[in-house]
Amino acid sequence: MFILELSFGDEPDRLAARPAHRERLQALHQEGRLVMAGPFADDSGALLIFDVPDAEAFAAVVAEDPYYRTPGVTIVSQREWSPIVR
Repeated sequence: MFILELSFGDEPDRLAARPAHRERLQALHQEGRLVMAGPFADDSGALLIFDVPDAEAFAAVVAEDPYYRTPGVTIVSQREWSPIVR
């Protein structure tokens, strides 16, 4: 599994890009590649948990979504995660 942490700014481009991003997340969830995702309560960023086989697949999922390159969206951290309870 892989975790992606985002930080959000106030740029209006981010809000304009969000609906398409959320549709993409729904598709990834239906495919079983996204476990959970959502913004922090204060909307300062978000956390996403992906269930993909390796770092290459994770990088591809991130690269496929233009939201992660949108002004106002910053990738804070991306790392492999080994949960012990599911």
